[in-house]
Amino acid sequence: MTIAFATEYVIPERARDLGYGKEYYLKFRHLVLDPKEVREINGSNQFFVLLEEPEDISIESDFGIYDLFAKHINEQKYEHQGIITITNHSEERNYVKFIQVIPKNKTK
Repeated sequence: MTIAFATEYVIPERARDLGYGKEYYLKFRHLVLDPKEVREINGSNQFFVLLEEPEDISIESDFGIYDLFAKHINEQKYEHQGIITITNHSEERNYVKFIQVIPKNKTK
């Protein structure tokens, strides 16, 4: 997924579905994972959009699974929310790029 497609179509649509409207911040996240590292991110009250198709990486969250080698799924999910578990299955360092969408706090 390109950054342009994510920011122009995917993110506004999902933000609208979640009730954020246009009231959100975007943050680019480029994660570096050590060999065999498993990392958890608390993505509650926000969501993450995967920008590339990393190999040897699996991502699981409340929204679904992204894993190019999983045989038990029939769709790769690029949007993730809730507790997000990212696993580097490689013996090498690996990289994952996301756009994090954070709703703005509404003040009275």
